[in-house]
Amino acid sequence: MAAARDKSFDEAVAEIRAITTRAEIIVEEVPAPQKLAPFSLALTADFEDDAAVGRFVLLHDPVGQEGWGGKFRCVTFVRAAVEHEMATDSQAIEIGWQWLIESLERFGCDYSAPSGTVTRTTSASFGTLVNREDDNEIEVRASWTPTTGNQLAQHVRAWLQLLELSAGAQPVPDGVSQLARPR
Repeated sequence: MAAARDKSFDEAVAEIRAITTRAEIIVEEVPAPQKLAPFSLALTADFEDDAAVGRFVLLHDPVGQEGWGGKFRCVTFVRAAVEHEMATDSQAIEIGWQWLIESLERFGCDYSAPSGTVTRTTSASFGTLVNREDDNEIEVRASWTPTTGNQLAQHVRAWLQLLELSAGAQPVPDGVSQLARPR
C-alpha cells in the first residue's frame, strides 16, 4: 500500500522552492531518487566558475524509516576546488565536517543521526597532460534527520552555506540583503 502524501512535505517543498540565493549560485530542481522514499525533492547547485557544486535531496516517508529515526532525511553532497595547501592539510577533513555542523547551527536546524564522509584529493598530471594544473578538491557527503518538519527550508539554507564555505566565499552577514537570483 502506498504511503499517503503528507501536507507537511508539500508545504516544505513550497517553502524550499521560494528560497532565493546569492547571485553567484545557480540552483535547479532535478529529478529525485525514486526508491529511497515515497516522496523526495532534489536540488543541484553550482557556485560561479565551478568553484563548488552540490546536491541536496529531501526524503520523506510519512510512516518514517527506522534507519532515519524520523519521517524526513536530508542527504547532501558538496565538492569544491581548494588550494593545494588545504587539500594536503591533515585537518581539512575535520574542517569540512565542521563547516556542515556550523551551517546547521547558524540556521537553527534541529537534527539527529548525522552521518557522512569528508574526502580531500590532490592529483597531478603527467605525460601528455603535464601542462594541466594540479587538481585539489574537498568533498563533503552527509545526511541527517531533521527533528522538526516545520523548518526544512532552513536545512536547505544550511546546505547552501556549506557550498559557500567550500567555495571559499564569505557568507552574507545576517541583516545584509544581496541582490539575489530567484530559483
